[in-house]
Amino acid sequence: MRQFGKPPSAADIEAIARAALEQLPEPFAQSLGDVVLLVQDFADEDTLAAMGIEDPFGLTGLYEGVPLTEQSVEQSGTLPERIFLYRMPIIDEWAGGEDTLEHLVAHVLIHEVGHHFGLSDDDIHALEDSAE
Repeated sequence: MRQFGKPPSAADIEAIARAALEQLPEPFAQSLGDVVLLVQDFADEDTLAAMGIEDPFGLTGLYEGVPLTEQSVEQSGTLPERIFLYRMPIIDEWAGGEDTLEHLVAHVLIHEVGHHFGLSDDDIHALEDSAE
């Protein structure tokens, strides 16, 4: 288990995530302009219940929106796409693992970016590899 001082704040996690976004290759980087990035301590109870997750530490990130592959010009009045990063589960995973916090935040973020683009898990892994 890692030993460290004060845990990273939401602002720290967001700064790491924004730096990871800047490392994404085109066309991914330019297509994320309208996606909102939010860092919260945990997912809310309704989100966890809807996903069938009992342990709030079981969810590190979430994409909320309509993937680009399913969007239509007929859609209007929808909320902007959002990517949530959940600080406490990320910190918990980081503290018990061997990855750097930067690597873990980038991993969670890129996974959620992949959902925005409607990518398969294999494609998401390839995107992660290209951003390292």
